[in-house]
Amino acid sequence: MKPLDGVVVLDFTRVLAGPYATMLLADLGADVIKVERPGVGDDTRQWGPPFRGDDATYFLSVNRGKRSVVLDLQDPEDRARAVRLAQTADVVVENFRSGVMARFGLDRASLDNPRLVYCSIPAYSTTDTLRPGYDLLMQASAGFMSITGHDAPAKVGVAFLDMVAGLWAGNGILAALLARESTGEGQQVTVGLYEASLATLANQAAAYLQGGVVPGLTGNAHASIVPYQSFTASDVDFVLAAANDKLFQGALRATGLDALLTDARFLTNPDRVHHRAELIGLLQERFRTQTAAHWVARCEAEGVPASLVRTLDQVFAAPEAANSVVELADETHGPLRFVRPPIRLSGTPLDIDASLPPPRLGEHTEQILRESSGL
Repeated sequence: MKPLDGVVVLDFTRVLAGPYATMLLADLGADVIKVERPGVGDDTRQWGPPFRGDDATYFLSVNRGKRSVVLDLQDPEDRARAVRLAQTADVVVENFRSGVMARFGLDRASLDNPRLVYCSIPAYSTTDTLRPGYDLLMQASAGFMSITGHDAPAKVGVAFLDMVAGLWAGNGILAALLARESTGEGQQVTVGLYEASLATLANQAAAYLQGGVVPGLTGNAHASIVPYQSFTASDVDFVLAAANDKLFQGALRATGLDALLTDARFLTNPDRVHHRAELIGLLQERFRTQTAAHWVARCEAEGVPASLVRTLDQVFAAPEAANSVVELADETHGPLRFVRPPIRLSGTPLDIDASLPPPRLGEHTEQILRESSGL
């Protein structure tokens, strides 16, 4: 048994934020029915290379555990089929532009299903705009690129704001399902990608809203903690995270810079932030004398967090990743490896449904329409 066994989710989403949310629901046990356009399907099926078979690995990354039904919402008969599916679902998730679902009669107000939990993931939840909601635009417009990078603004190497919005949407859906147990009624859940991005600014938002500070580019350094950044050793880069005074003292012992333990410039973290340039210069000079592996080992021996800057092949070869990867047999794409859900539940264990690898476009259309008609 999984936590969401018996919950039916009708998924009208595409690209990343919505599919990520519905994949999480599928991992939790929900029956997720992915509605796709004829002949094209989800945009990300063609977001490659790399490809496995006809599908991009991008699509495969967020669509496991789902069944695919092809419906043309411009066609009256297919639209009626979509309405019938929505009227019997527990959850509907969509990320179309404002007004699209209402035109199809598929918004929550148009559906005769009072128990329905209806989740919308628009670009903006508090602004009536037709501006699209791509992750890159949000990284720029929500300020992330202004605080990321060295000499010029940079984006994060994964569409993490899409994924954050998906996580917020998943939480909202679960909260609405839990509330339904008490009230018997579903409700509208709305998670704007922009609003989710602002919520993710965390301490940087607080630095401005409460401290009046407009942060700028800090590269791999931390605005409020020193030393908490990457360094260059004699061979490659590594990171050091001395997040408090005790860890900083351990870092000095690890590097043989014990003479700095009583240096008034570096006694407390505010002191170190104020004298950042001097301290980082001294540390960087020492780190260039040995390999990154040497310094990581020395820091770990002192209980100080440090790590090599790994590439993904190194990440998945590391022993700590051994239990995080699962391989699924897939007749269409060949064996596929996925990262397991990180949630660990003792009573209702989670894992990827081996019987439902990412679906071919329309693979389950006949099966799903037969179920919805009661035949």
